[in-house]
Amino acid sequence: MRCKRYRSTRTVPLLVAGVAAAVSLSAPTPATAAAAEGPLRPYAQQKLTWQRCGADVPEALQCATLKVPLDYGDPGGRTIDLAISRLKASSAKERRGVLLLNPGGPGEPGLTLPADPILRIPDAVKRQYDLIGFDLRGAGQSSPVSCGLTPDEQSNTPYKDETFAKDVEQARTVAEKCRAKAGDKLPHLTTRNAARDMDVIRTALGEKKISYLGVSYGTYLGAVYTQLFPQRADRFVLDSSTDPTRVYRGMFQDMAKAAEQAFTRWTEWAAARHATYGLGGTPAEVRKTYWDLIARANREPVHIEGQALTGDGIRADNSTFFHVRKATEWIAGLKKAAENGNAEGKSPAPSNTPGQAEESKEAKEADDNYVSVAWSFMCADTRTWSHDPEQYRREAIRDRARYPLYGDFAANITPCAFWKQGSEPQTEIDNTASALMVQNEWDSQTPLFAARAMHRALRGSRMLTVSGGEGHGVLYAPGGNSCADKAATAYLTTGRLPAEDLTCRASAG
Repeated sequence: MRCKRYRSTRTVPLLVAGVAAAVSLSAPTPATAAAAEGPLRPYAQQKLTWQRCGADVPEALQCATLKVPLDYGDPGGRTIDLAISRLKASSAKERRGVLLLNPGGPGEPGLTLPADPILRIPDAVKRQYDLIGFDLRGAGQSSPVSCGLTPDEQSNTPYKDETFAKDVEQARTVAEKCRAKAGDKLPHLTTRNAARDMDVIRTALGEKKISYLGVSYGTYLGAVYTQLFPQRADRFVLDSSTDPTRVYRGMFQDMAKAAEQAFTRWTEWAAARHATYGLGGTPAEVRKTYWDLIARANREPVHIEGQALTGDGIRADNSTFFHVRKATEWIAGLKKAAENGNAEGKSPAPSNTPGQAEESKEAKEADDNYVSVAWSFMCADTRTWSHDPEQYRREAIRDRARYPLYGDFAANITPCAFWKQGSEPQTEIDNTASALMVQNEWDSQTPLFAARAMHRALRGSRMLTVSGGEGHGVLYAPGGNSCADKAATAYLTTGRLPAEDLTCRASAG
């Protein structure tokens, strides 16, 4: 479920008072924002007290807390805290403004992202922008929510006829736990409100516009901001975009479709290297080897890297086959472990796949914030979730046949089936705001066809596709794509979009 690229370093109208601030905050105005007037004026005039974020982050990264309305329809009512950070531009002379950063999720903490060493933003960008991190409302240090979920309640399970009734009850339990612990906040944990929070950040920082770099879910948040505040969006970079018409159930099902496409590509790659990996000399033989392994592991788990993996456990990560070399090494290692009488085996697992070290049970029990926030946003953002368990059953059976690799995971019932609706309908994205979109061809969480849908909705955007690029997230990462990085840096530093859509080639290796 975790849709993000970067892990933050840490030890998933202006009318009379009383009128919906949702209207005031979405009405474009000249340089002085509506948020600086009327019922939202106190939020725009907040004095930020900056201090060091913590001993484990660079001293230059400063943090502050500001207040935002829990309900923008009642700006004089209850408030929540929003944790933000700032890494000042390195050149006062060249400084242009602020660049807000979002790592994805929804709900991945982003407070320390400006100083995270994994995000290698070039010096040319750092000279021009204060880098601004923030924790999404409800997440991290921004009035965090917790539903008190157990590790099992945070997990994703495949559809099975014999366990569906149990899955329904678990989904219901998660929704009830969240309602009991954070019910007053849940209707207002939405992307529309998070975008409004970003605009409060803008006004509190004294900026006329903001620039933005968002990854994964962060692309949807950025798109919603451009829809609500088109005149305040400066230079927006969207890395690995969602389909704004498919949030969120459709997004999960799209992951299953993309996984099947990646699996087909992988069988061809592995078959061409049968002499090295021994998985089969044709794509059909490789496919059979894999499914034989899954069936065997469901009968008797495969022991590898300190874990006992069932076939469902092997299938649980939809991202495995988007990295063809790593996936081949992983499956070959599993096959060898199974053939060796289930002796303890070793195999380099692909990133985020079963077989890697995971958080302890105690750690998961202590921190369910990410999953709590993720479900809160995903369930409240849209009113398209069915409340009929039998519809989930029908779609799961259909997708299990259509996309056998992951369809039964992606289409199974979720807590959203029992969630109370959010405070507003889903945002329709359709505007001409300037944006640069960057996308790998083989992305497991936000497939290329999903990013193209966002590109169509953002009619002022240009899209850069990394041909052959593997994995979720492109920009400013270790071992990333220099061609894409240069294009993003050029846009952020000059404001000039490419004249047409571009293609970069995947980096060697």
